[in-house]
Amino acid sequence: MFGLGPWELLLIFLAVLLLFGAKRLPEIAQGLGKGIKEFKKAVKDTTEDLKGSVGLDSEDTEKPKPKDKNDEDKKQQSK
Repeated sequence: MFGLGPWELLLIFLAVLLLFGAKRLPEIAQGLGKGIKEFKKAVKDTTEDLKGSVGLDSEDTEKPKPKDKNDEDKKQQSK
């Protein structure tokens, strides 16, 4: 996680706790969570819009299934 160990994360958490206080910390975390949720939704909507404008559907973006060798063997045996 960004090259930070457990002691560095604990130190950062304690600094934030001292700066903002215990009462304000849940409000900050809630606002951050809502912001991340809205950002993810906006990214998803944008990618869907771009796919729609290019004319791609979700079915078009799926990879085709690889052919199974057993299917080819069965076709040859049935001939």
